[in-house]
Amino acid sequence: MRVLLTGATGFLGRRLARRLREDGFEVRCLVRNVRGAQARKLERAGCELIRGDLRSVAGLAETLAGCAAAYYLVHMIGEGADYGAQEEAAASRFARAAREAGVGRVIYLGGLGADDASEHLASRHATAEALRADGPPLTYFRAAMVIGPGSESYELLRGIVQRLPFLPAPSWLETKTQPIGVDDAVAYLRAALDVPASVGREVEIGGPEVLSHQRVVDEMARALGLRPPRRFRVSREIARPETIAAGAAAVTSGSPHVAAAISLGLTTPTIVTDPGAAELFPRIRPKPLDYVLGKAVDEAAREAA
Repeated sequence: MRVLLTGATGFLGRRLARRLREDGFEVRCLVRNVRGAQARKLERAGCELIRGDLRSVAGLAETLAGCAAAYYLVHMIGEGADYGAQEEAAASRFARAAREAGVGRVIYLGGLGADDASEHLASRHATAEALRADGPPLTYFRAAMVIGPGSESYELLRGIVQRLPFLPAPSWLETKTQPIGVDDAVAYLRAALDVPASVGREVEIGGPEVLSHQRVVDEMARALGLRPPRRFRVSREIARPETIAAGAAAVTSGSPHVAAAISLGLTTPTIVTDPGAAELFPRIRPKPLDYVLGKAVDEAAREAA
């Protein structure tokens, strides 16, 4: 089976590409720069590279030709103030082209939480709606923060722990979330190809624990062998999400734009509320956060070495 993978050079996409190749799939990757370091790694792993940009319809028909399924893992955050509109338009173009090319299904990963809780979450859901409305049957996975070495959530957490000896303690720091490890997220995305019942379904996925954001920070500190940042009460003005978002952008070693966008969604719970569809994947048993963070820290240290 040949599958198309968009967002293939990203944190999640490149791991999924390797997994698909290991399982014997023909993997065609749509990338902007076929000579980039991550693209060359994909090519060495046996993936077919196609140069393209989802901001244009040019070449999409040829790219999708012969593909039984397509993964849509594109995120345009950081590409301008209107990134949400860009994402929705790109998803709609891609969906129509996939339908016309005879692609059997599209698999997408979006976010957990209220669809209008932040611009970031709203854009994630609008992308899903565009894919669902204009394209082949959609499997819409929804997850909170996906944690692994190099993920935006991991880099933000590491930056907070390593750079902030004190942490403001607004009430929304106790908001609940359900992070999932990257290996488990990849496992769900891969397994969808083998689960026909997931076609046309919305699948909420998460780790086995529901935790506060504060607890997640504490677990990150423990994984790094550091003392958790001390909490202190602040005025309502300082505790506003916009202020915290600016601080997050300053401390992360990842993308400041993404860190700020993630922080603006911290006031809303990002937990699994409907686990029914995830039961279609009984062999996948997500790992707890302490294991996920410990593994991420070890992998990051090996990569740095």
